[in-house]
Amino acid sequence: MTEQSAPERHVFEYALVRVVPRVERGEQFNAGVVVYCRAKSYVGVRTHLDEAKLRVLDPEADADGIRAALGAVERICAGGEAAGQAERDEAGRRFRWLIAPRSTVVQPGPVHTGLTADPTAEADRLLDLLVR
Repeated sequence: MTEQSAPERHVFEYALVRVVPRVERGEQFNAGVVVYCRAKSYVGVRTHLDEAKLRVLDPEADADGIRAALGAVERICAGGEAAGQAERDEAGRRFRWLIAPRSTVVQPGPVHTGLTADPTAEADRLLDLLVR
């Protein structure tokens, strides 16, 4: 019998991406998750806009504008030319920029940590667990 070693796990950080349709009211719901793993030079995001939740909190909300803001988060995570000023920034710097507090309709939540062998799969798992 051969002993199989467990996959190497690495520290990762994540923050939820929240939609706050009416900032003055403070009501919010989760619409995505940003995951960063320094050991893997990985930053990724998964988003899902639940329009039914959005309409409950604000029937007049601009769903297209919110989708555009979530798309901007996705482009920054991906890096490259579509990321604008973050085009050449390394993964950690893009993550830190995305989690900086802001008072807009799309906001980052607090940062949490964990261990993972696969940050891409972790992003999928967290989306299913915390957003959908």
